[in-house]
Amino acid sequence: MRSIDLSAATWRKSSHSNPDGGACVEVSDDFGNVVPVRDSKDLRGPVLVFPAGNWRVFVAAVKGGQLSA
Repeated sequence: MRSIDLSAATWRKSSHSNPDGGACVEVSDDFGNVVPVRDSKDLRGPVLVFPAGNWRVFVAAVKGGQLSA
């Protein structure tokens, strides 16, 4: 797998992130074929990178209530 330079990524917080500081997820839409995801409480921490199609399926499942905590 090739490395992705995330230094200029624009991050946005998920609308499902908890406003009091817990469960904060950020994603970047800057990369087309992949979607980097990180914990907004740990900006220098690890970033997970998902194929864009898989990410869309995951988001649709969350929005559709197909996944439970």
